[in-house]
Amino acid sequence: MSSSSSHCASNQAARFAMRRQSSVRTSCSRRTNTPLKERAVSSSSQTEERRRRRHHHRVGRRRWKEEKSTTVVTQALVPGPDDSSVKRAPRPEYIPGKIEDQSYVRVFDTTLRDGEQSPGATLTSTEKVQIATNLAKLGVDIIEAGFPIASPDDLEAVRNIARVVGNKVYDDGYVPVICGLSRANEKDIACAWEGVRHAVRPRIHTFIATSPIHMEYKLKKTPDEVVAIAVKAVQFAKSLGCEDIEFSPEDAGRSEPEFLYRILKAVVDAGATTINIPDTVGFCLPDEFGALIKGIKENVIDVSANDAVISTHCQNDLGLSTANSLAGIANGARQVECTINGIGERAGNASLEEIAMSVIMRGQNQLNGAFMGINPVYIYQTSRMVSEYSGMLVQPHKAIVGANAFAHESGIHQDGMLKNKLTYEIIAPETIGVFRDEDDCGVVMGKHSGRHALKSKLGQLGVTLADDQLNAFFDRFKLVAETKTGGVSDVELMALLRDEMEVEEGKEFYTLVDVQVVCGTMGLPTATVKIIDQGTERVSACVGTGPVDAAYKAIDAVVGKSVELTEYNVKAVTQGIESLATTRVTIKPTDESTAETITNNQTETKGTRTFTATGADTDIVVSSARAYLSALNRMLHSSAKSSAASSSSESAVASR
Repeated sequence: MSSSSSHCASNQAARFAMRRQSSVRTSCSRRTNTPLKERAVSSSSQTEERRRRRHHHRVGRRRWKEEKSTTVVTQALVPGPDDSSVKRAPRPEYIPGKIEDQSYVRVFDTTLRDGEQSPGATLTSTEKVQIATNLAKLGVDIIEAGFPIASPDDLEAVRNIARVVGNKVYDDGYVPVICGLSRANEKDIACAWEGVRHAVRPRIHTFIATSPIHMEYKLKKTPDEVVAIAVKAVQFAKSLGCEDIEFSPEDAGRSEPEFLYRILKAVVDAGATTINIPDTVGFCLPDEFGALIKGIKENVIDVSANDAVISTHCQNDLGLSTANSLAGIANGARQVECTINGIGERAGNASLEEIAMSVIMRGQNQLNGAFMGINPVYIYQTSRMVSEYSGMLVQPHKAIVGANAFAHESGIHQDGMLKNKLTYEIIAPETIGVFRDEDDCGVVMGKHSGRHALKSKLGQLGVTLADDQLNAFFDRFKLVAETKTGGVSDVELMALLRDEMEVEEGKEFYTLVDVQVVCGTMGLPTATVKIIDQGTERVSACVGTGPVDAAYKAIDAVVGKSVELTEYNVKAVTQGIESLATTRVTIKPTDESTAETITNNQTETKGTRTFTATGADTDIVVSSARAYLSALNRMLHSSAKSSAASSSSESAVASR
């Protein structure tokens, strides 16, 4: 671990821990769990009971892994509405290139592709499937699942989403289109088709730049060459058997309108069913972008023999992505590309929740009767999930989903709210899934709760576990519940479950057993860790600048890999001194044996792959240690997977 970043991170954690443990003596030594508040253990039997539970938890977790349960948790690991009580929004039948009801606007979500390109945002394959599952509940028409050619992991993730989410047909006949992005070349397109072809409704999205600056400096191609490449790409995608093809002229916002008309008409004639107009650098103003969409409708769609849907893709560099998207709808666009929370390259993308609620609230009166098939009650849950999984926090004043979106502090506003909520709330929070008493599901989970109560509570929160998974998680839940006097809240319960899933998702090489720290003003911060290394118990002790730094160095001594800690974040799950703490860490390998080079297929820039994980516990140091070890396990699993794939390729070549 990099000394500068790790020392900074551990100092912050130490200060945070000391502030929250002001009533605890400055020199402390604790085993396994250092509660946020000092609690005396009244009898040796209680201590023995906790040791028994820790043992059963470790055994249960190994059994969970060894039995290889076929249950896949695709549900959201954050609280949400009861699916059975949600009435899904109506929508016209999906037909590639055509919408029977001209007022209907399709929603194309690119959170898993463009959103994941945000600096610092990383998602695992399981997390992507869970997000895609919630996007389907939300009712998006198209899910852009990824950039399959980017890496074998990206291809696998797209394929999994196509097989799982892209084949789940809802009672109303809805099933999302699963889309894969590709550059305008045969290798990319073939890879994208391999990823999405398993879905009921697959789509290939191909693109090439069309602005003068991009064609001259990036592509080094003439306009005629660019048109030929675009047409050939669409024709090749069609030859593979794909009937739903989207084409994007990258940087359309700075392209010459006449050239746009030419290339778009050529690809529509070649078989493109959707033409997407990206304001790639967020350069346009709303009137300007609206006029561009109107011109494309009049000069391409209205004069073409083939049907095609006009789409928008607006970046937020000038803070106008939502306004530009709405201007596009007002001028004939019938698909909008957007992301949850507006995450994406640079300043981000158009925000799905902002566009959707704008259309729901004002579409009938101000947007020519425009409507969408979005089920808004899932907006808040999906926003929380994307923020939690990606590590991209939502600013408090963010429209629709920010913490302050439904908060009222001004005396005048509070007076109005008490008299009539409509005075200052144009949207009822329940509409987007923010329930004012969302932690109250009728059952308070605590140390006396049994397995049946836990199973029932998880069911209310939308999660179903197999019996072996439930048993393993129950022991972890009891360990935490015994240290909390106020019970375990819904969000804390889901944080614990996510922590357990993190461990299993990483296919861990190492298991954290115990952590003990000694810290304060009377000596050097020291940490001792006990770790199971593929069946062998190993113990390591190290000193550091703080308790977290010491724990991380002790883990490094066992694992023996050199990494740089690039991100460290710790926060309380709920308010109060007894709150569960969650830690999120991102590491980057510095050892050539584990470092993986990744390439951004749009910018062609290369970099080292990073690995992110989270941990949860009532103890900040334990939470931090769990997160760090999970990140290391993910790194080692990815390295082993890459090595196996490389060996397989070499064997195949040798056998020819």
